Amino acid sequence: MQVWTIANQKGGVGKTTTTLALGYWLARQGAQVLQIDLDPHASLSRAHGVPAEPAPQGTLELFADPPQPLAALARPTALAGLALVPAQSALATLERRSATQPGLGRALSQALARDAGRWDYVLLDCAPTLGLLMVNALAAADRLIVPTQTEPLALHGLDGMLRTAQMIERSRGSALPTFVLPTLHDRRTRVAQESLAAMRGRPGAKVWDAEIPIDTRLRDAQSFLDLEARFGRGLRAYGDALDWLLDSAPVQEQVA
Repeated sequence: MQVWTIANQKGGVGKTTTTLALGYWLARQGAQVLQIDLDPHASLSRAHGVPAEPAPQGTLELFADPPQPLAALARPTALAGLALVPAQSALATLERRSATQPGLGRALSQALARDAGRWDYVLLDCAPTLGLLMVNALAAADRLIVPTQTEPLALHGLDGMLRTAQMIERSRGSALPTFVLPTLHDRRTRVAQESLAAMRGRPGAKVWDAEIPIDTRLRDAQSFLDLEARFGRGLRAYGDALDWLLDSAPVQEQVA
């Protein structure tokens, strides 16, 4: 089982879309995939049609005492081979609980270890906030994928994410391979091209040598089924991005 954390400390760069699209292509290639929504805003859960009310069982129960197993919380999605653990708005309360409930920083790693082997890939969709949930996701990760919009402010978020990855590496005592996906790229603008060049000059991460373009069909998709129905150059580019990620992986991480 490989755990891929999709994170950036800046919002609006395409983290949830990246999680959806990579899960789509992995499942299409025959992998068993689990997506875990770690964002209290639950955009990934809404995209899969999970309603906000009544609040579903999901990610919050992984932090309960005792925690519920992942297998009991995972629900099927519209695509065969792809399952979801949905988020709840109450995830926002975990920061306060961590002060009185020790061990929450490793709750996700422990949950994944208990169900190791059930899925080929686990994709963790993070909120753009460095807190307990992102720390859990980074501690559990076999690799970090950082979607980054090709514009100047997004580069600051990338720099912050790379510093955080280095901090996590020191804390856990093992490498955290980091891969940057340029997203929402408008090749017609000079600022996008300059930002892309600057992104590729960042040390400490592998940057894809292509880009996810701005695609209104991808941007306007309101659900997972809508994403597939609006298949276009954006979703196709994510397929190429997955090929790059798999080519950059050890043999045992490849999709069969």
